[in-house]
Amino acid sequence: MSGNPESAAGLKAFLMDNYVETLGLIPMLTLLILLAFIVRIDRYIRADLKRTMRFIILAAFSLVAQNFLDYRLAEGEVKWLARTLTSIYGYVIRPVILILFLRFIAPEKRFGWAWALAGINAAVNATALFSHVCFWIDEHNHFQGGPLKDTCLFVSVGLLTYWFVMTSRVFAPRKRQETWVPILVLLTIAGAIVLDSNVGLIGQPITYLTISAVIGCVAYYIWLHLQAVREHEEALVAGQRVQLTISQIKPHFLYNSLNAIAALCDKYPGQVKPAILKFARYLRGNMDSLDQQGPIPFVKELDHTKTYLEIEQLRFEDALQVRYDITCTDFRIPALTMEPLVENAVRHGVRGNKGGRGTVSIATLDAGDHVEVIIRDDGPGFDPAHISDDGKPHVGLTNVRERLAAVCNGRLSIQSRPGEGTTATIILPKEQEAEAC
Repeated sequence: MSGNPESAAGLKAFLMDNYVETLGLIPMLTLLILLAFIVRIDRYIRADLKRTMRFIILAAFSLVAQNFLDYRLAEGEVKWLARTLTSIYGYVIRPVILILFLRFIAPEKRFGWAWALAGINAAVNATALFSHVCFWIDEHNHFQGGPLKDTCLFVSVGLLTYWFVMTSRVFAPRKRQETWVPILVLLTIAGAIVLDSNVGLIGQPITYLTISAVIGCVAYYIWLHLQAVREHEEALVAGQRVQLTISQIKPHFLYNSLNAIAALCDKYPGQVKPAILKFARYLRGNMDSLDQQGPIPFVKELDHTKTYLEIEQLRFEDALQVRYDITCTDFRIPALTMEPLVENAVRHGVRGNKGGRGTVSIATLDAGDHVEVIIRDDGPGFDPAHISDDGKPHVGLTNVRERLAAVCNGRLSIQSRPGEGTTATIILPKEQEAEAC
């Protein structure tokens, strides 16, 4: 027995209609669930950003469900309260999602003014429960807009404008390709708002804005992951560079200090014991510093340097003069950065003079936005442009530069002229390493 052709056609049409509805619903919900799981197991993204991402995923998930429920309520019999509450939620949650996206641009900000706008938007839309000032559902189950129907739109446009300004200000100077990710997400959301405003009357279960929010979740996760991985790799490279530098410096310290003590054995045997005690104190301080990947108090580095100079003065007596002009000490400096420069001043400055006599000066200076550690000698000097090929080792200059840059964003400046001595200046940004002196 064959069935009724009209009933079969009607059933087929019903199935096709529901297939179209779920075609956009199921993939997006599945994508959000998978994304939530991936975010949970990601070991690179910071905990606060992961928390914000979870809130966005949850909000986007609820917005997809709200879209679908509102679509179904619009097609059935009039259920005024259910549809009104569903519509209110949709208008309330949209600005909230935008504010959560803003937190990726500036995680340290609270965005109190933005939450206040979201609160005003929620209050205005909530009036649909008892007035027509914002919107209402008429007796034919049709959506009708009141004089304040565009409140959500205006608030969203304001947030998007601020989003663009903040993104340009924070990320544009970095000139990296992934800087375009937040801009493209912003443009996608803005385009979705335009599409919803122009074709929103066409029956569709999921709005373009909701689709763009899901796309934004995925794009921002990829963006955050790329940034976190880069920061992790940079930290590993910096740590490896520091460890390599330290491993190269250890033999150098031992070699020069023991040579200085050995020179006393024949010439001044009575000074050997004091020199050994100084060396033991010097060695202990250096060994403690070797375990420090971050900056150490300047006074510790100064103490290491003084001990080295005392050992050298035991060897060279009054041929080596040392002057100190320490005007500030309350800041931090990478371990083993000042001592190699002082060693250069002694070996290539003072010892390079005729007769091997000269003076090394050590000074500190508070220059406002940074602190300077200045090492001068009155040696023969050299041409800095030919520092790499003048036949002298210039102990530790490359290592010092790398440690300053890796540990505290500092830098090293070398000024010298043949016959006029050399000045080495360590420059430490105050916001990075230094406290007020």
